[in-house]
Amino acid sequence: MLSLDDVTVRYGDTIAVDDVSLDLATGQVLAVLGPSGCGKSTLLRAVAGLEPLDSGTIAWDGIDLAGTPTHRRGFALMFQDGQLFAHLTVARNVAYALRLRRTPSARVATRVRELLALVGLEGYDDRLPGTLSGGERQRVALARALAVEPRLILLDEPLSALDATLRERLAGDLRSILHAAGTTALLVTHDHEEAFALADRLAVMRSGRVVQSGAIDEVWREPVDEETALFLGYARVLRGDAAARVLAAAGLRTAYALALRRSALVVDATGPLRARVVQARVTPEQVRLVVGVDGVGTLDAVAPLGSRVSPGDETGLRVDVTRLAILPITRAS
Repeated sequence: MLSLDDVTVRYGDTIAVDDVSLDLATGQVLAVLGPSGCGKSTLLRAVAGLEPLDSGTIAWDGIDLAGTPTHRRGFALMFQDGQLFAHLTVARNVAYALRLRRTPSARVATRVRELLALVGLEGYDDRLPGTLSGGERQRVALARALAVEPRLILLDEPLSALDATLRERLAGDLRSILHAAGTTALLVTHDHEEAFALADRLAVMRSGRVVQSGAIDEVWREPVDEETALFLGYARVLRGDAAARVLAAAGLRTAYALALRRSALVVDATGPLRARVVQARVTPEQVRLVVGVDGVGTLDAVAPLGSRVSPGDETGLRVDVTRLAILPITRAS
């Protein structure tokens, strides 16, 4: 198990990683999620042994890794651009680390075949990276990282260079590949959809600190504060009477603050909330609305495709309780 205890990394007077403690059990995928500049990539580099610690410890199975160089940690790194060798074939890229270790040729050939099958690239052995799509290059990079059976793989924004459609498809594939290989992985990303698709557990990082960590569904259902909720993809936060009205419509207890996803309110003629449509926009999945809700204010809502909803219409709304989160009272509140 990977264990970080009170890890701090400084660049001069600037604290990049501030007193971070995290655990990662064997076989799990942990995503460290945060905006650019929050310190997540520095944290990944510290785990890899590429950044010295100002204080704290990083340990594997209880053994402190201080003084253990990067190449002796048994970890593998995969970056957002894959960093493949352009002049080497797919097979030779995957085999690179194995050949450095003087692995017998027969074993190298077998391992390369196994890995290309695992990442869905059978028959690509003699292709050059320049002939591959972005998703295919990332699969090759993952196969190369897995080649020496690392005890931990470190993923630095592995899908951020891909377009949205390919990113969504490849995220599910990467998760399946990591679980099939039984690989323990630490992922850093700014994209919450990527984190949700790939990881078992989530740590939300802000200004160098981990502000919340836990199972994906736990963090999603119970964000620790408003800023975390908005970063995770909740669209709006309601307080006071506005929050109370929506919670009452959902049959839930009153709370200080409530975070809503864009799809938390759904058009339903018999719904308990009354609203007037301000804007309507058809998307491939649903009709997205902006509505003025009586006693609440302007909010987002959705309607099924084919719904005849136009600006100026009055309608009822029901609340999808799976698309909201009750926020705790904090000192900042």
